[in-house]
Amino acid sequence: MIKLYGYWRSSAAYRVRIACHHKGLAFENISVNLVNAGGEQFLPGYTVLNPNKLVPTLVDGDRILNQSLAIIEYLDDAYPDKPLLPERAFDRAQVRALSQNIAVDCHPLNNLRVLKYLSNELKVDDAAKAKWYSHWIEQAFAGLELQLQHTSGLYCFGDQITMADLCLIPQVYNAERFNVSLQQYPLIRGITERCRTLPAFGLAQPELQPDAVL
Repeated sequence: MIKLYGYWRSSAAYRVRIACHHKGLAFENISVNLVNAGGEQFLPGYTVLNPNKLVPTLVDGDRILNQSLAIIEYLDDAYPDKPLLPERAFDRAQVRALSQNIAVDCHPLNNLRVLKYLSNELKVDDAAKAKWYSHWIEQAFAGLELQLQHTSGLYCFGDQITMADLCLIPQVYNAERFNVSLQQYPLIRGITERCRTLPAFGLAQPELQPDAVL
């Protein structure tokens, strides 16, 4: 069985959970608590699997892989039912671009280790940290909203669930957690509402994970 090492609130792990549920893949969800005792991602047993000390990590038989987008593309190749990338080369490139706008350009600026560094090392107060968080989400979503005018249908790329939707929904979840208004992004809001009605997205939501702390 596939093993997925992650954390309930990790956006990157959230993306991979959606992919697994979308494809109907059975997987063991193994918690790596990013805050407990300074962070379980730093324990020697985990760093053997993921030297970057991040989540998620996917173990499929003797294959070990990190980085959520690489994992999703691997799953799409290894388990091709219900594909998450279109068939045509340019369409695939567009979906990758939409995905990377979130997973590469936005999310890394706001993930846990960056927020902790802002607080602990740079002594940034909560108000300034919230402003930082909002700024980068608003920058990313403003550009994405314009792109979606050309690519979206029911979802980010036409009427097919793709890797771009798997990146968008966790980032919207984060925006909502930090009270970032989505009012000016009607396409993003509509896509989010439709995705959240689908079982794969529902099963993957953070609050339903075994390690969730509510």
